Amino acid sequence: MKKIIIALFVVTITLIPSLVYSQQNIKGEDLNKHITKYGQVLFYLNNYYLDTLNNSDITEEAIKSLISTLDPHSSYISAKDVKAMNEPLEGNFDGVGIEFAIIRDTLTVASPISGGPSERVGIRAGDKIVEIDGDTVASINLTNDMVFKYLRGPKGTHVKLNIVRRGVDEVLEFNVVRDKIPINSVDAVYEAAPGVVYVKLSRFAANSTHEIITSILDLDIGAIDGFILDLRGNSGGYLGTAIEISNFFLNAGQTIVYTEGMRVPKMAEKAKGTGFYKKGALAVLVDEHSASASEIVAGAIQDWDRGTIIGRKTFGKGLVQQMLPLNDGAQLRLTVARYHTPSGRVIQSPYKEGASNSYYKAIIDRYERGESFNRDSIHFPDSLKYKTLIKGRTVYGGGGIMPDIFIPADTTSYTKYYSQLIRKGIVLDFMNDFSDKNRKQLEAKYSSFNSFEANFEIDSSMKESLITFAKSRGLEPNIQEYNKSASEIETYMKALAARSLFGTTAYFRIVNRGNDKEFKRALEVVTANLL
Repeated sequence: MKKIIIALFVVTITLIPSLVYSQQNIKGEDLNKHITKYGQVLFYLNNYYLDTLNNSDITEEAIKSLISTLDPHSSYISAKDVKAMNEPLEGNFDGVGIEFAIIRDTLTVASPISGGPSERVGIRAGDKIVEIDGDTVASINLTNDMVFKYLRGPKGTHVKLNIVRRGVDEVLEFNVVRDKIPINSVDAVYEAAPGVVYVKLSRFAANSTHEIITSILDLDIGAIDGFILDLRGNSGGYLGTAIEISNFFLNAGQTIVYTEGMRVPKMAEKAKGTGFYKKGALAVLVDEHSASASEIVAGAIQDWDRGTIIGRKTFGKGLVQQMLPLNDGAQLRLTVARYHTPSGRVIQSPYKEGASNSYYKAIIDRYERGESFNRDSIHFPDSLKYKTLIKGRTVYGGGGIMPDIFIPADTTSYTKYYSQLIRKGIVLDFMNDFSDKNRKQLEAKYSSFNSFEANFEIDSSMKESLITFAKSRGLEPNIQEYNKSASEIETYMKALAARSLFGTTAYFRIVNRGNDKEFKRALEVVTANLL
């Protein structure tokens, strides 16, 4: 029964058709009258309109127009988009299993996915794919979408890759059998300090709980004395996964979240008490891009005084959507209820039906009001005041989760030159090229991440090369602005080099140790309890 309840309220679950049909009598004859009216309009158009019509396009536009009059999170997903939208949450796709970069218009293997079909046949990082099934893919203005079309395909199908490998004269030919490729939702797991686990979660996917537990076991650090859960930039995902992850930290019977809607009865999800870290120092990192499932976890941790929420006020997305199937494979993502934190707070920010543009613009308005920089810029009326459930601390509803420790956004090192380097992908392309050219030397020099972290530096030669590369891409040098942003730019460069050599976790280890004030504050909070 519990599994049925969880499945019912998973954010992107397909609603059981019988539940849809049971709603048909809500307004009785009125609903049938409107359905008939739309059918009449289509009939007249097809029989009397002067030109040929595309009924599929007309219906798609009519549905989109209708949904736009509702709340900002209800949406229509066409049949062709359903699979692409579900892939990141379902946690896998069929393909050859590589992380890639397009370097100088050449498809380059950044890393074969561990245990994937490409690694199994011997494809390596740095290999350049020049032909796919006989088609030349070098120097053809290759795009990511083109790569996906070439390399993804049904499990069990074959694809022939011709590869140029540095140091090998002849072109190498590989026959790869496509297989299920996992999409990881855990970006990083590592020991941030003795006994302190850091977990960076990008989305709440079907496999996230397993990923987290497996990654922590792989650390083999013994007892966990502190835990940092990084939900910054995490826009949500499956509610069931949010419940499972909240269960890591809460005691049996403690409410995680409850949902309530006009036609959906109130339902509360409670912790089972089977979590592996119900005691001990805990910090949760959030920001203005943390939403939905992230806010459920943060709200539960905060309401039960279980840990410290650090960062900036979250997005405020607290509406429950259900996926309703349509007859052509399309889906309707329809809002059916609201999320409430255990203390009763509504997570959803205020909105007006049919005004989604102003709703999303409110995020920009929050920034312009200074809410990202000054806690005092965020005002809560007394009517939205709530108390936490153990210590009785004051918290506020009205949309989003306000952190216990506010860390303002730091833009002191930001310049226009830095912004363009990042936004145009110049630093990323430069470092991909650098790692590709110097991979053997780097691997020989840095046998471990610790050696790399301690000894790798962005020297003046790399700085000058980046500036020259940027100029070749149309960005004129600005040494003054580079120097102002040097710390941010060079931390990013080092993190990208680390990722190329040691994987995604290495990237976050460099970034976190760089200028990340939220991470540093979280580490202070959890280690203070260890002294």
